[in-house]
Amino acid sequence: MPNHATPDDATSDHAAPERAPYHPALIATAVALPVALLVGVLVAAGIVLRGPVEHEPLALGPVPAPAADGPACSALLPALPAEFGEFTRSTLVEPAPAATAAWQRPDGGEAVVLRCGLDRPLEFNRASPLQVVNGVQWFEVRDDTAATATWFAVDRETYIALTVPDDSGPTPLQAVSDTITAHLPAQPLDPGELPN
Repeated sequence: MPNHATPDDATSDHAAPERAPYHPALIATAVALPVALLVGVLVAAGIVLRGPVEHEPLALGPVPAPAADGPACSALLPALPAEFGEFTRSTLVEPAPAATAAWQRPDGGEAVVLRCGLDRPLEFNRASPLQVVNGVQWFEVRDDTAATATWFAVDRETYIALTVPDDSGPTPLQAVSDTITAHLPAQPLDPGELPN
């Protein structure tokens, strides 16, 4: 005789099981994971914001620098600081001029540019006013149109030019002077003749 189930039997066999409460460890994990993820994202954002700023490569035109491959520039360039206050070292567009370095602010703008191995500046003569900064004698050439000054170190084996925006403050000139003093011995001045 076939076994016939009654409607009461069917409902009793398929009744919804009673739900067990979640284990406390599972609840703690469900709460901790999103919190940990949020903290991780905030920490990563902080590291990225405080990390070194990557600038677009800076394009610099060539200038005559007959001593750029000489021993003075070879000693000076690797010793230059990576930053001057808010200015950080920039990558230069290749082919970059020999014995040249540049620094920019995080938001870009005018760069601080150093060139080593240059010829004596045409404006530098026996009557030129000089300024001594941290043991280096500098001769200044202003460019009011560009709001920059180019300072030439005139008492070393080769001429070194540092072009700075007017709003850069004294830090670049002081830091480069310290580096020059530490790595290149002073030499007698060799100014040009007075203009007629």
